[in-house]
Amino acid sequence: MNRTLAALLLAAPLLAPLRAQDARTIVDESQKRSRADSQRYEGTLEVIDSKRKITTKKWIYERLGAAGESKAVLRFTAPAEVKGVALLIHNHPDRASDQWMWTPAVQRERRIAFQDRRTRFFGTDFTFEDLEERDVDRSSYKLLGEENQMGALCWKIESTPKAEARSQYSRVTLWIRKDNYVLTQAECFGKEKNDKLVRRIRYSDIEKVQGIWTPKLLEVHDQERDSTTVMKVEKLQYNISMPAERFTLQALRREQ
Repeated sequence: MNRTLAALLLAAPLLAPLRAQDARTIVDESQKRSRADSQRYEGTLEVIDSKRKITTKKWIYERLGAAGESKAVLRFTAPAEVKGVALLIHNHPDRASDQWMWTPAVQRERRIAFQDRRTRFFGTDFTFEDLEERDVDRSSYKLLGEENQMGALCWKIESTPKAEARSQYSRVTLWIRKDNYVLTQAECFGKEKNDKLVRRIRYSDIEKVQGIWTPKLLEVHDQERDSTTVMKVEKLQYNISMPAERFTLQALRREQ
């Protein structure tokens, strides 16, 4: 779907009128304007279950490389029972990502199997698939019109994953702001759920960080479970120096 965890998009002036009406052009331009050589942030997550019980988790996310071909590490820092659990993601432009999860308690990593990519990631409302980046050419697009969303006029676009994407979603509806190309909402429909809405992601609290308009608040709602994960992005930095060796299985085992 859209970009990992976050689909953080960079704003800029509108394109020439006609190109702005092409759905693929809009999505491609959004991705182009969000590009950064690297990214790091600290995330605070509140997981709210169907009984409104709240569990707080924290993680650090680091990414290196171009969109669609990047490598990323996500590591929990709290609470104690998940501290040190980490996910290594190697994204590819032409196929699904490779992912490995490290669990300190058993001192080993396991590769995330394809059939597990639709499961929730460590009690959050993100699935493993939601945490990968996806190249624009791995989906087809249709412009559905324009709608006001969260106080801004947006393009409404239907994104349909191609077969090689091997997505759990039959389609994803995107709302992209016309004034700055920031994604404000994504609605995900399940391939094995008779095209039923299964997950809604909202992006808000948009701030410019190092020239990039960035949603710093993400809200993911799981329709079936009636649970919600609210993530605040903190201490965000783009284009910082990171060694490539940090994004390997050896580093995943070593850095706890």
